[in-house]
Amino acid sequence: MKLSVAEFLTQLPQPASDKYPQGVPFVTAFAHGTMSIELFAPRGADLQTPHEQDEIYVVVSGSGDFVRNGEFINFTAGDVLFVPAGMPHHFENFSADFVTWVIFYGAKGGENNL
Repeated sequence: MKLSVAEFLTQLPQPASDKYPQGVPFVTAFAHGTMSIELFAPRGADLQTPHEQDEIYVVVSGSGDFVRNGEFINFTAGDVLFVPAGMPHHFENFSADFVTWVIFYGAKGGENNL
């Protein structure tokens, strides 16, 4: 199986929603069992809230700050970022070309609760 950034970027943004009036900035690229992979490309502001599963970000392009539980972490293309389930996090000060894969996995509540 192969997932292509270029292919899924053509699907963004998704249609608008109440939370994302300018279009939903992510698309699910693959799902298997408890794992799902999304391509995420916010524009302007990152409005996400904590998730029920652990997650990994693999930054494809761009740079900025990743705010994880109040801690600012500078990121750039090629970086991998981890967030446990339920932890507040979002991206700030990101460049216009920011794109990241998001991998959600494991049980609701995170693997440290197993």
